[in-house]
Amino acid sequence: MTHRPTRWELAGEGNRGYGAKFAQLVAEGSDVDGEARLADVLVPRGARVLDVGSGMGRVSAALQARGHRVVAVEPDATLVEQSRRTYPDLEVIHADILEADLTGLRASVDLAVLVGNVMVFVAAGTEREVLRRVRATLAPGGRVLVGFHPVDGPTTARDYSPDEFAGDATAAGLRVDHLFGSYELHPASPDYAVWVLSRDDAPGAPTSFGHAL
Repeated sequence: MTHRPTRWELAGEGNRGYGAKFAQLVAEGSDVDGEARLADVLVPRGARVLDVGSGMGRVSAALQARGHRVVAVEPDATLVEQSRRTYPDLEVIHADILEADLTGLRASVDLAVLVGNVMVFVAAGTEREVLRRVRATLAPGGRVLVGFHPVDGPTTARDYSPDEFAGDATAAGLRVDHLFGSYELHPASPDYAVWVLSRDDAPGAPTSFGHAL
């Protein structure tokens, strides 16, 4: 497979402050578990979780500490190194999600996590491919937690409207169950979008979700 550089990769040194920022917050004992708290309530105890774009490992480590079986995947070598240094008990696959060997995870993941703007940093034109890859890992009742800034995010990220993302998710075989404005489940907002998705062949229907903006 020909490697396609992600928007994150193309930014180069412009992204280096991200890891340093969260390393400092962790060292200071700050609360960095917001995404993990929501992820935790979406699954039963001991769930299998795939963390795509796991960064410096804070979400994966928090979920692992809560007893889940976590597979972390991160393409940035600097962040992988930082993750292994900060959370030595967390195993990290150093690979892009489109290039990682996920054979052993097929149809077995209870929750895939793509938070911290992962979807607005993937390689241009690969959004549906990434979502299809994630869907292939989901167990029949598995779900996906996604969070990103639709507009005005990091300077190297793309704008990604809720309507466009919903269309890409549907094309990838996923169903929109919920759309919120934060990981604390505030109403849908133009500033940040938090999605809960499931396989399009999953039983049941969404009980409530925010309308696309």
